[in-house]
Amino acid sequence: MALPTKVKIVEVGPRDGLQNENTPVSAEVKINLIDRLSDAGLPVVEAGSFVSPKWVPQMASSDAVMAGIKRKVGVSYPVLTPNMKGFEGAMEAKAEEVAIFGAASESFSQKNINCSIAESLERFEPVVAAAKEKGVKVRGYVSCVLGCPYEGDIAVSAVADVAAKLDAMGCYEISLGDTIGVGTPGKAQAMIKAVAKVVPMERLAVHFHDTYGQALANIYAALELGVSVVDSSVAGLGGCPYAKGASGNVATEDVVYMLNGLGIETGVNLDKLIEAGRFICGEIGRAPSSKVNIALGG
Repeated sequence: MALPTKVKIVEVGPRDGLQNENTPVSAEVKINLIDRLSDAGLPVVEAGSFVSPKWVPQMASSDAVMAGIKRKVGVSYPVLTPNMKGFEGAMEAKAEEVAIFGAASESFSQKNINCSIAESLERFEPVVAAAKEKGVKVRGYVSCVLGCPYEGDIAVSAVADVAAKLDAMGCYEISLGDTIGVGTPGKAQAMIKAVAKVVPMERLAVHFHDTYGQALANIYAALELGVSVVDSSVAGLGGCPYAKGASGNVATEDVVYMLNGLGIETGVNLDKLIEAGRFICGEIGRAPSSKVNIALGG
């Protein structure tokens, strides 16, 4: 199959990236980062998470962030809402898109959110129903699609099952996440093919972590199958919480550089993106994990 001519990049750095960083980041810095990312041409910038600050202290300022960002026309600023309380907080903050997350691994679900996969999906039903009522888009995430820190390999049928349930619930897009970054291109394609039997390919996104250096190869393998939505994190923000010292999310700069080289349109200005990466790395006192950022003097 021919590669897509256009790819939508979903920037997850301000939420998924920063929540795994130990250095506290102020609302002011997050607002600055999000504005830089939307200014760089990213069509989707995950802006925060309405979860209990007890569990994710880094996301405690999400309401202030949503109030402070310059919302650009045509840019979506989704926030994570794991339950009705979170959804209500997101509505107060005038969010126009929310995200929910399930796991393909029973052990991961229990350890991560203290309930079974079935229970987690039940919790999301009222969130999705309330979102539909208000005309708010809902994105679904499936974690551990290519491996789990507790169970090892995950059956593709388990991934397809959770994806199908999120799709049936009303999620407009399902992001398939290799949470611990163990996937390789062949396994990634087998998993995507299994999911595409129950959810149309045009509604699938991929979310690869680069723990073993496989993320770009996995993204390319997904593009070959017709996936045209890719999650990534500026400067590779966010370590992998299950592998000490491992890199986490694939860096947006590296994804854009690869897509530019393939002649695939993203609408993203690489120079502005690199600047955004350098800005946030300067604020949290770490070097970019992006190979492109480093190569260009980061």
